[in-house]
Amino acid sequence: MDRNPSPPPSDGEEEAAVAGDSIGNTVYSKHWLFSVLTKLIEVISSKKSDSSEPNNVDIQVELDEDIENDICKVWDMSMDKDVALFLQEFNAPDIFMGVFAKSKSPRLTEICVGILGNMACCQNICLSISKDENLGQLILQRLRDSDPPTLLETSRLLLTCLCHPEVANIWVERIRGSPSVYDCVCFIMSSSTNVELLVKVGEVLDKLFDLDEELMLNWIKNGSHQAVEQPTDDSREEVPDFEIVPCLLEAAKQVCSDNNTEGLDVYMHILQLLTTVDEGIQAIVQTTDGGKKTWNLLYNLFCNDLCQPDDPPIIVQEQKMVLASILSVLSAIYASQSEKEYVKIGKNMPLISSLIRVLQNMEECGKRPTDGSKESKSEESEKDFHLKILKDICCELLSNIFQELSKENILEGLKQGHLNEQKCSCVFQNLLPFYFTSVESFVEVLREADQSLADTLEERFPSLKLQT
Repeated sequence: MDRNPSPPPSDGEEEAAVAGDSIGNTVYSKHWLFSVLTKLIEVISSKKSDSSEPNNVDIQVELDEDIENDICKVWDMSMDKDVALFLQEFNAPDIFMGVFAKSKSPRLTEICVGILGNMACCQNICLSISKDENLGQLILQRLRDSDPPTLLETSRLLLTCLCHPEVANIWVERIRGSPSVYDCVCFIMSSSTNVELLVKVGEVLDKLFDLDEELMLNWIKNGSHQAVEQPTDDSREEVPDFEIVPCLLEAAKQVCSDNNTEGLDVYMHILQLLTTVDEGIQAIVQTTDGGKKTWNLLYNLFCNDLCQPDDPPIIVQEQKMVLASILSVLSAIYASQSEKEYVKIGKNMPLISSLIRVLQNMEECGKRPTDGSKESKSEESEKDFHLKILKDICCELLSNIFQELSKENILEGLKQGHLNEQKCSCVFQNLLPFYFTSVESFVEVLREADQSLADTLEERFPSLKLQT
């Protein structure tokens, strides 16, 4: 059986329905929808009466197949604005509240959350759902569910609401006032192998941190110290203390192992958001390993997976956002942990090659004629803007690295091909004149390692020769 059957077809019988029975401009029948929602109310009522019986055991139950098919049709239908408005008029959210409170069927709960998610795409309905405090709390409680499909639909619903500017702050405040959300999100990130769920939870977290720096700071600082209520779900006997960074890394590794580029973008951006505040940088570098796991993960992604030598230069356009995020975090770690053994550039020479390759690819992209596509000026400007950000991050990291290179580092770099005349010229072209001090420092050490190359570079960049 399909997980989500299609809506009822508009066959001859339905087209002959009583005049005025259709919902809005659709062919869907009000009478049919009434009957389904009535069945749903009966299901909830029967569950309530069952719970009063002696020796009742809190176990999951299967949803009747006929009811499931009908409710799934409503789920599909609810993507239509007219149907969503009709469901709102029929007080469907109140019925779903009853489901959340009483249902022992994970499938029924999943479907009802999914319907709410579709309804929330309509601005007025989203506002109504968001302002209902009881419903809002019940929705947040779904994050404590042990059923991955329900968690996925709950995350989609939350993301939809957070993306509505009119109600986003309502949800931020509600989440800020519900400490258990932190543990639920961290539990999912640190333990789930469901990549689709991890991506959606990551999108929710990314949006939350982007909307509210105070919430991000609270989650960074108070991570393992929050007094939280324990989930009552039997599958979670005890909730461990969580720290945000290790949980993010676990989720990132999972989406990477699945080659999910969307998820990679999301989790790298969350890590980048952390580095926008001092507390976030400290959270990364003050983990038990001193930030080594974060560095190694991002270093391997950048040097071994992204923007490789056999990739066409245009790849930098496609990867510019994730590259900027990764390099922002690497740069923050490098600047704060330069004395740590794991960031010593002698062990990380391929990082220089990869940074230079990004700059070379950007130069190539700038030389290419337009492909004739009818992109608006705003789209072109946005591309240029993000590439400029990437370039700035690359240059800052390279300047810090070049300033620290020893004679031995340079000799090893020349031997392995990480440094040569062409690559050094590319670096100088991009670093000068803003990072003159770093370039000058590098050239002084380069003279000791390769006088001939130093002379050649000074000839190509007279500003260096004038200063010496």
